[in-house]
Amino acid sequence: MKINGYEVNIDDLVNELHIDHDFYMKRDNGLTLKDSQIEVLNRYRIHYQNYSNLSSLIFAIEECLNEYDEAFDLEEVSKELSEFHYYNETNK
Repeated sequence: MKINGYEVNIDDLVNELHIDHDFYMKRDNGLTLKDSQIEVLNRYRIHYQNYSNLSSLIFAIEECLNEYDEAFDLEEVSKELSEFHYYNETNK
């Protein structure tokens, strides 16, 4: 396909954009997480595979936040997971 005079392969563009990077996906341990969230958790050595539910993972994240003063990316993951947990796993 040509766009603005350049030959473009849609499959290559999709792969370069990492679109699936920010989609929630169910993991082997049953948790639903984004790849971007897993990257942040790995940076702070929080092994999401060790947790069987979001509540315990969120608790571990909050414990870790007490150790770091400026872990804004981890704080954002905590907020995202808390919202996800509320809207998807809480009986309303």
